[in-house]
Amino acid sequence: MKKIIVKEIELLQFLKQNFPKTSTNKLRKMLSIGRIEINGKTIHQAKYLLSVDDTFELLDKPKKEIEPQTEIKFSNYSINIIYEDDYILIVEKPAKLLSVATDKLEIKTLHSKCVDYVKQNNAKAWAYIVHRLDKETSGIMLLAKDKKSKEYLQEQFAQRSVYRTYHAMVEGELTDDKGTIEQFLVEDKQLNIKFTTKSNKYAKQAITHWELLQSTDKTSLLRLMIETGRRHQIRMALKSIGHPIIGDSLHGAQTNPLSRICLHATSLEFLHPHSDEPMRFESPHPFNIL
Repeated sequence: MKKIIVKEIELLQFLKQNFPKTSTNKLRKMLSIGRIEINGKTIHQAKYLLSVDDTFELLDKPKKEIEPQTEIKFSNYSINIIYEDDYILIVEKPAKLLSVATDKLEIKTLHSKCVDYVKQNNAKAWAYIVHRLDKETSGIMLLAKDKKSKEYLQEQFAQRSVYRTYHAMVEGELTDDKGTIEQFLVEDKQLNIKFTTKSNKYAKQAITHWELLQSTDKTSLLRLMIETGRRHQIRMALKSIGHPIIGDSLHGAQTNPLSRICLHATSLEFLHPHSDEPMRFESPHPFNIL
């Protein structure tokens, strides 16, 4: 599809006018994966200003797909590197691997292995943790290569401008197609997460949206989007509606056929810390309805 621009307008606004039935998230994904060209050049910025007589083209697919570049292998784990540049590192965390060491000072963590990886070419290099996944959760993680990038990315997380999706297999059949779970959580001195009320001064708000994809009378596959990033947030949310994640015995699950908690971080969308371009990366979930 090609069009000639007839008036000055921001690119995202132009997309909304020309694709009124397409959600903003899908339009932003068109930008982030490289399906939009202006005058023959791929444009990612939503706020890019179109000028009169510019040529807009929507490609059927990106010219270049981002493929996993390499692997970091150690012990029983293999960490796929999805994307890397001078500022960020995008990896796939295996289940049962800590994101970062706790006060027990564990040696084998995703963070430690990513640090080892970036130091291969530069002894002074470092990988900074931007966010974390629970030990039992697999999927996509973002690390920064300098403090300035780390701070800008963490600011996006704090302002809830990072778009994150997860997939989970839960016990039981849900009766609704979608829903939103709002909770207030608190962490005690033993690091246990508990439900609390808004009036608790230590309470942290947790907002989880879910959508049913498939189900049987025993198992359901959900897609989830979180507005907040609290520890055990999704696990607590699904426990609260009576459908704990398969394998999550801590939160009430009775089954564990895959010998793991069935929660996977499937996508991450954010602004690049250097270019401010929207970036989106995906990691397919490994779950099939049981």
